[in-house]
Amino acid sequence: MSNGGIIGVINTPTTSVASGVWTLNEVLLAQSQNIWPKDPPIVGYLVVAGGGGGGQFGAQNSGGGGGAGGLRSTVTATGGGGTLEAALTLAVGTNYTVTVGGGGAGGQPGTIGASSVFSTVSTVGGGRGASFSNAGVGGSGGGNFSGTDAGGAGTSGEGFAGGASGSDGATYTSGGGGGGAGAVGQSGLTTNAGNGGNGVSSLITGTAVTKAGGGAGGANGTVPLQGTGGSGGGGATGVSGSANTGGGGGAYLLSTTTSGSGGSGVVILRYRDTFTISNPGGGLTLSTATDGTDKVTTVTAGTGNVSWS
Repeated sequence: MSNGGIIGVINTPTTSVASGVWTLNEVLLAQSQNIWPKDPPIVGYLVVAGGGGGGQFGAQNSGGGGGAGGLRSTVTATGGGGTLEAALTLAVGTNYTVTVGGGGAGGQPGTIGASSVFSTVSTVGGGRGASFSNAGVGGSGGGNFSGTDAGGAGTSGEGFAGGASGSDGATYTSGGGGGGAGAVGQSGLTTNAGNGGNGVSSLITGTAVTKAGGGAGGANGTVPLQGTGGSGGGGATGVSGSANTGGGGGAYLLSTTTSGSGGSGVVILRYRDTFTISNPGGGLTLSTATDGTDKVTTVTAGTGNVSWS
């Protein structure tokens, strides 16, 4: 039985029923009544950490874009150009931890995003955007804002580095864009600030969803030009990353009072539709849909446990 690339095999009975032959429905009925053990749930995942906040330098100057939250996935593609990960084989009736990381605040400098977790899978929050020469490392790195200094580093298998800052050596400094799960943040130039790196598209829900784009870099004054956010939730200049994308926050823009915050993360789980998920003890905000012969559960906030029956 194939389920979106996740394969489960129904156990072969060792005793017979009255007819002498077990039908699929009889096996499933026995399993639902705990007469016959279920196969273990095999769970695919997309786990995205919170994005980093955009930076600003002082009350009237810009900074580097926030880096996207780290992204790990078993479907379509994972972050940082890494190798696609393997689905987890879990146990029925066992609790597994889930945490959805929040985005980092924008500021002087921005702050790093928070980690998201599913069972043994943990992702690194997005790096902070720089207010000066202090771009943060993270799932994807923050953009820098000092001379031509390099951006913050990303995490292998989760995201890319932020962009370097640019300067004409006299009047203007332009911030680098925050790194994305799918691409390095663009470096600032003397003519414009860097764009955030693009995110990664996944088919885990059955429809393409793009997550973890880097935040836009900012620039001093109206020249050079401001950057744009990367695809997948990265903030435009002075704008926060979108919720549940792990996008980095955009750097400070003169028309705003502060730089943008990073977008919150998300945890998406895909498994065979013969299983039912629950949230023992509460604490999570989640919803479940069906795609073909699979169920897809999206967790958008909180910390708690999930379990399958």
